[in-house]
Amino acid sequence: MRGESVVVVGAGQAGCQVAVSLREQGHRGSITLVGDEQAAPYQRPPLTKAYLAGETDLAGLVLRQDSYYADHGIQVVTGERVIGVDRSARVVVLGCARTIGYDHLVFATGARPRPLPVPGAEHVLNLRTVADADVIRQKLEGRTGLDVVVIGGGFIGLEFAAVVRKLRHEVTVVETQPRVMQRAVSEATARHLTNRHRREGVQVLTGTGVAAVREGFVELTDGTVLVADLVVAGIGVIPNAEIAQRSGLACDDGIVVDAHLRTVDPRVHAIGDCARFARPLSGGLVRLESVQNAVDQAGCVAAAILGSAEPYTALPWFWSDQYDVKLQIAGLTDGHDRTVTVGDPAEGKFSVFCFRGDRLLGVEAYNRPVDFLMARRLMDSGATLTPEIVGRPGFDLRLSLQQAA
Repeated sequence: MRGESVVVVGAGQAGCQVAVSLREQGHRGSITLVGDEQAAPYQRPPLTKAYLAGETDLAGLVLRQDSYYADHGIQVVTGERVIGVDRSARVVVLGCARTIGYDHLVFATGARPRPLPVPGAEHVLNLRTVADADVIRQKLEGRTGLDVVVIGGGFIGLEFAAVVRKLRHEVTVVETQPRVMQRAVSEATARHLTNRHRREGVQVLTGTGVAAVREGFVELTDGTVLVADLVVAGIGVIPNAEIAQRSGLACDDGIVVDAHLRTVDPRVHAIGDCARFARPLSGGLVRLESVQNAVDQAGCVAAAILGSAEPYTALPWFWSDQYDVKLQIAGLTDGHDRTVTVGDPAEGKFSVFCFRGDRLLGVEAYNRPVDFLMARRLMDSGATLTPEIVGRPGFDLRLSLQQAA
């Protein structure tokens, strides 16, 4: 197995990490990494922050230098689309008609922006790739006071809004849900994020959608018309699973994999944004879009290819930087029905513990990084932490962690 060939379709964070992990774990066979972008594998999170603000360039985003791939015998094919997979012959077909054989195949195809289904959507930009960010940077560069409309109040939309506001443009965020980050965070955290943006001068409109986009204007479903020199949408993504589906693999909002991240074909795995896998706590399937998930799944699959298969059970975690706010989330808080807040929300330093019944689902640390780190360790340990324990006067997460040790 250590000498077998591996082809990774997708050269983002997940795909690159598979190749790196394979070499680190002793794989001696060929590794081919295929990506459809011209750029070498790079980090995406800084695109909405440091890259957009002009604080770093593409060289500062790359995951590994070109010399790393050469020194470790990893072939990186850029600017090429995979158009098909023949699983019976074990070959990947590229758009240039070249084929690459494999013993093991890893889909790390990521996802693409969900299109805005309204008239005038051709006037709307997305922010997913470095090419997208370059277009937006060019429109903002050397100018101030533009009217920018951001459609979608999720991670991407709010991070983008924060950077654009720092660049001294007028910003309006439009979110169809009753609050921003409706599916990602608790009401308390969403409220504080909204207020933080409003203090910076961002107009946040919730409970309304976009009816149409025209050159220079955005028409909302409530009749409001917004002046718009630039419109950027961040309304979610669609997993890139079409090639896997055409090859006969099960797909359902992503490529369906088992607890070991294997598809129905034991020689084919899927990881990262495109993979839908079993969620241990609920028993259902979930698809996660985070650097942590991509990196941890890549290491898990590399081990499986090398014969050390273990189920993927890593605790999910996320982060977002907006102005002086560092939001860090341990676990998955969707579906919670009880919350307990510790810290001082008035000072903008607090943590929200989210429960379903008495079971802790996750912790949202708002400018409380120590809480985030300890919550991760506590949840990884499997220790019990109930709302009653968290709600006691003088509750100390450090003490709970010591007791669980």
